[in-house]
Amino acid sequence: MTAMFDASVPVFLHYLDRLAAMVERTARQEQVLQARLAPDMFTAAQQVATAAGFALRISFPLAGAAVPGIADHGMDRIGLGRRLAAASHALRGLEPEAFDGAETRRIRHRAGFAELDQSGAEFLHLFGMPNFMFHTAMAFAVLRQQGLEIGKADFDGLHDYPHGFRF
Repeated sequence: MTAMFDASVPVFLHYLDRLAAMVERTARQEQVLQARLAPDMFTAAQQVATAAGFALRISFPLAGAAVPGIADHGMDRIGLGRRLAAASHALRGLEPEAFDGAETRRIRHRAGFAELDQSGAEFLHLFGMPNFMFHTAMAFAVLRQQGLEIGKADFDGLHDYPHGFRF
């Protein structure tokens, strides 16, 4: 495997799985998916969808491939689950060898209204992963702020705390 593959695809897959678990936890209070931290921010559902899109928007150019589209299954719990599953499925189809030379591959893209031309390493580490994590963290923050019983262990899947423990 290449370093760029290792630094992207497995990380995206791990956190897409974490998002899917958090979205599934909304089953009894699905309205929280339509909440937002501030009036001008995305809803939790849009944050989840955007994170899924970023995983593809970053990984595929690094592999020298076109970014696949994901069908719009809606912004409810079921639709977001399908979107996350589709993104994960697409990522699993990427071959590590396709990332050979990705560190120096030039990638032209847009960041908001800015036109950027970055090396693959810059694209992943300065743009892609921070934006993916931003939208993942914002989805978590909205859901948590709305009272969904989730914590740090739900976010990263690594921490372990006793039931009811809070910072």
